[in-house]
Amino acid sequence: MDKIEKRIDSFIKLGQFLGQFSRTEIKQNDSIAFNDIFFDGFKHQLKLAEENNTWFTKENLLFSCENWSSALTIENIKKWISDEELHHESNNKVAIIMAGNIPLVGFHDFLSVLISGHSVLAKLSSNDKHLLPFLAKYLEFTNEDFKGKIEFTNEKLQGFDAVIATGSDNTSRYFEYYFKDKPNIIRKNRNSVAVITGNESEKNFEDLSEDVFRYFGLGCRSVSKLFVPQGFDFDAFFKGMFKKQEIINNTKYANNYDYNKAVYLMSEFDILENGFLMIKEDESYSSPIASIFYEYYDNSDDLKIKLYEDRDKIQCVVANDFIENEVKFGQTQHPNLWDYADGVNTLKFLSTI
Repeated sequence: MDKIEKRIDSFIKLGQFLGQFSRTEIKQNDSIAFNDIFFDGFKHQLKLAEENNTWFTKENLLFSCENWSSALTIENIKKWISDEELHHESNNKVAIIMAGNIPLVGFHDFLSVLISGHSVLAKLSSNDKHLLPFLAKYLEFTNEDFKGKIEFTNEKLQGFDAVIATGSDNTSRYFEYYFKDKPNIIRKNRNSVAVITGNESEKNFEDLSEDVFRYFGLGCRSVSKLFVPQGFDFDAFFKGMFKKQEIINNTKYANNYDYNKAVYLMSEFDILENGFLMIKEDESYSSPIASIFYEYYDNSDDLKIKLYEDRDKIQCVVANDFIENEVKFGQTQHPNLWDYADGVNTLKFLSTI
């Protein structure tokens, strides 16, 4: 087995390991490699992650594990890397500055760097610091070649050859200046939108509730803006959202809902709400927690032009047969390995350094 095949095999084993941790049940499978060392430890790390960040509920942590388990199959990995020339071995060290908005949000970059043959120097967010170092140890057990190629740091980044950094629009300016002399991918704020035509089914809106509420709307793939036709009746939308009504039982979410509702009312904004979600007409893409913006459109051609012109602000477009590369209702939080953040092919970038 050559080095690339060994790296692929390690991530397949990791996917099988994560498959034991689902929202349905957490159940140990004795056939999983190194389970005697890692199974109980990962259960503990999930508990620590939940205690460290109250947005990281057990439901959302296990949802993330399910997603990565589904993604890390031999079929998916082979398809993902098929068009790229990967390094069998590289002396390059790639720094990754990770966000902490959703569980394991930096895992795709981590995976991309290692599968490409490079070393990782990762700077974790304090909001998501428990899971990835533990999974990195698992990888080192499955493949000794990874030992010495994975490093986590809280210090100033030094001794790296390229960088992948994810942050806000403000931090991206700093990143662009600080890393200007290194090959880099710098990611900025993005949000996801849904295009409503008026022909949606009841199930479409129920599925859309997953795109709106998964991870409390904190992900860049979370829908924060609707485009609706003139005269659209929001009753069907709110009926679909009702599927996620229990979200208001989360204290942190409820506090944000109350606060943002008070701000809107004091500002005398015209809002519609159903007790756990507010909608407001607004041209912006990034809506506060517990709210979603909407904007009317007159015809589909003009909207398609607008979506193209604003493509640098948009991560996903949810729709039914409206636009190229759209995401189906309910699927924004199930990206494939080849669905790159900001549309930048990370593997291609890594194959050129």
